[in-house]
Amino acid sequence: MSLNASRLSAGDTLALLRNGWSAQSDGKLTATWMLHGRPGVGKSQIVQQLADEIGARLFDLRLTTIEPQDLRGLPYYDHDARKTVWYRPEDLPDDPTRPAILFLDELTAASQYLQPTVYGLLQERRVGQHKLPDGVMIIAAGNTVEDGAVAYEMGTALSDRLVHVYVQADADDWLENYAAPKGLAPAVCAFLRGRPDLLDTTEEALRRGDVIACTPRAWERASTILKAIPERKARMAMLSGTIGEAVAAEFAVVAEEVEALVHVEDLLKASASERFARFPNTLYGLNAVVFALVGAVTSDSLPAVIDTLEQIGRIASHSDDPAFAQLPLTELCAFGFEMLLTKALKEGWQDSFIASPAYARYAATRREQGLD
Repeated sequence: MSLNASRLSAGDTLALLRNGWSAQSDGKLTATWMLHGRPGVGKSQIVQQLADEIGARLFDLRLTTIEPQDLRGLPYYDHDARKTVWYRPEDLPDDPTRPAILFLDELTAASQYLQPTVYGLLQERRVGQHKLPDGVMIIAAGNTVEDGAVAYEMGTALSDRLVHVYVQADADDWLENYAAPKGLAPAVCAFLRGRPDLLDTTEEALRRGDVIACTPRAWERASTILKAIPERKARMAMLSGTIGEAVAAEFAVVAEEVEALVHVEDLLKASASERFARFPNTLYGLNAVVFALVGAVTSDSLPAVIDTLEQIGRIASHSDDPAFAQLPLTELCAFGFEMLLTKALKEGWQDSFIASPAYARYAATRREQGLD
């Protein structure tokens, strides 16, 4: 069976869930959401980010590891009432004063014996006598049979209780809304900006019969490896075991280039004239500089970061190196400022842009070029 639902990037899915939460908080809509998508595409991260944004406690239940009684609770005998009653399990939200998200992960791989218990949560927001408070948002997630993961076809009785969304990998969305804000290794971000086709290779890996595929989750692990393992041979073996041997070999070339050429702290400390001589003259290197600047920016370093980004757009006119003339520096500068502005608005750093002569020059240049 095919999933005839909208296919959205992780960022668009998060925006949709924000709308759902807003409608639920206003008492206009109470829906149960089902996030489909390939392994490693970021479904769990979307839910965690939403919980952080709305200040909700996250109850993360992996349905492949629990039994029906884990949701129903523990029975005991009430001698006065002459009845068997049930202790409420700690994995079900019960605080009516605090928002919560009940995340039912791996729903499509759950045991058939567990599904009737889950039905009650999805349709009636209760298990037996245990009701969920109004401030609880229910989100489920799972893989499809076509993803090569352990999964079962979802029956109509279950499917009909859910609002379905298919989450798909999108390189621009992932880089701008997840990788850069999380401070992933600049080499990973620079590489994937140049090779967006390698963000998610699950389909190709399944077709070839490969065990290892590139996924957003795998690239995040690759970032951790780069930062944690300095020894080249060990690092290469770990990268090969994370994103596959062929991709790791291609990526290692970029990672070594970035490691040799990109020194953001030195750039920020340098004078304006010195920076032009310190910029790398390759697109991968400059992409890495941009991601490193945005990932490491603080309120104190923001003015220097704005100055540096503005200078990237003017490198070609201040350098004798013909390599710079071949690079899309205007687009790269705009891309960097877009990410930086997003982060600044979130942190409340808008005044630094208003007071920055460098940003005023950048904005004026954009207007002269008819780009704003």
